[in-house]
Amino acid sequence: MRSTIFLVIAALVLVVVLSVLILRALRSPSITTTGSFSATGNDQADEFHPRRQQMVMHQIAARGIRDERLLAAMRQVPRHRFIPASYQSWAYSDQPVPIGQDQTISQPYIVAYMTAALDLQPDERVLEIGTGSGYQAAILAELAGRVYTIEIVPELGRRAAALLAELGYNNIRCRIGDGYKGWPDAAPYDAIIVTAAPPSIPAALVEQLAPGGRMVVPVGAVGSVQHLVKIEKDASGQVKESYLLPVRFVPMVKGTDKDH
Repeated sequence: MRSTIFLVIAALVLVVVLSVLILRALRSPSITTTGSFSATGNDQADEFHPRRQQMVMHQIAARGIRDERLLAAMRQVPRHRFIPASYQSWAYSDQPVPIGQDQTISQPYIVAYMTAALDLQPDERVLEIGTGSGYQAAILAELAGRVYTIEIVPELGRRAAALLAELGYNNIRCRIGDGYKGWPDAAPYDAIIVTAAPPSIPAALVEQLAPGGRMVVPVGAVGSVQHLVKIEKDASGQVKESYLLPVRFVPMVKGTDKDH
């Protein structure tokens, strides 16, 4: 008899415990993990996330880019957000993609290669000539302290500025203007990157490069062989040029006197 009573009490206790656990589970709020772009499609549930990881693995790391900070930035930044909806399926392909206004977003490897050539440090200031979609600026902002970016096409410049603000990049300043003139108000810069090809290296950009600074720029006329050139300025102001590889970029558009 006692054993029967004991079993009944034990069963009742078990039922009470299970009921309490179930109620706690039902009342507990769901836990969500979000990244820095949770509202913009860059969290782990993002449908493009696997393609972004594959892009970095097969197009960038496999071609010799070893900078872990850069690889992490390219895994993080949602490249598809910088591309018009009609072309988003191409976002992580190994090629440039149209972004409107006769401009393109560069091939992922070229973005990575040019950025790696700058060897950016977290506290450095970078000038970008040719904001375009804003993607390169976002990558730079993940690696440097402050990014200044200039776009001569107003429609592109405004669209990129709005998206970069939406994504939470508070270390990027955007301007509509003539990239040939640089951004003298904020000079000098530790690094300068040019994302369109001038026929020759603009003197104003060399002047705005700080001692010890680096600049990467594609040089050459449309229809001719263009070369990616790295400019390095030593502590005394002497400049050294190095040819990195042949490339093909859209031409760098020269502004009018009113563009600044």
